[in-house]
Amino acid sequence: MVHRDLAGRGVRDQRVLEAMGSVPREAFVPAGQRRSAYADRALPLRFGQTVSQPYVVAVTLEALRLAPGDRALEVGAGSGYAAAVAGRLVAEVFAVERIESLAADARQRLESLGFDNVTVVWADGAQGHPPGAPYDAIFLSAATRSVPAALFKQLAVGGRLVAPVGGAGRDQQLALYEKPASVARSPDDVPRRSGLLPVAFVPLLPGVKATGK
Repeated sequence: MVHRDLAGRGVRDQRVLEAMGSVPREAFVPAGQRRSAYADRALPLRFGQTVSQPYVVAVTLEALRLAPGDRALEVGAGSGYAAAVAGRLVAEVFAVERIESLAADARQRLESLGFDNVTVVWADGAQGHPPGAPYDAIFLSAATRSVPAALFKQLAVGGRLVAPVGGAGRDQQLALYEKPASVARSPDDVPRRSGLLPVAFVPLLPGVKATGK
């Protein structure tokens, strides 16, 4: 997967490639999907959610330019896969999931695999996770028509945010936002945006959902 679908398609950051190769994706997908764990496509989870496509995870993390001492936030933890990969690259990751049982399962899975620098939080992802802010990097694993203002407020000066922006279906673009130092003097400035690639993500929904197993 790493050689064919990531490096072979232009991912160059060696730390990202090594992190992708070190995380057992089969541990983050449903049992019935494990034969497809290393296929380069999103795989279904419960409640209409998905485990993101490996190539998109790699492009996202490469665009974030993660450093070992960074603190990162993921919005839309799902099974915890992308947060696990990010955990190989930074000092600390907070991953927010709005569906209670998915959050609980991801937390247990990450703990059992030894990802002790990844914290899964059951909360409204659109509100981020203020106790961990400011974040050097924020990434969304769910699509939004516009990035919630709360997330920009939790982004450190000089920080990077990657989000799938757009409506339903394939009318989405993975976008990189960068918060320059000038924002510290002008807090209402909008971070610079650049497009990365077309994507198709499940939508970012507001609020939390308490769901049993």
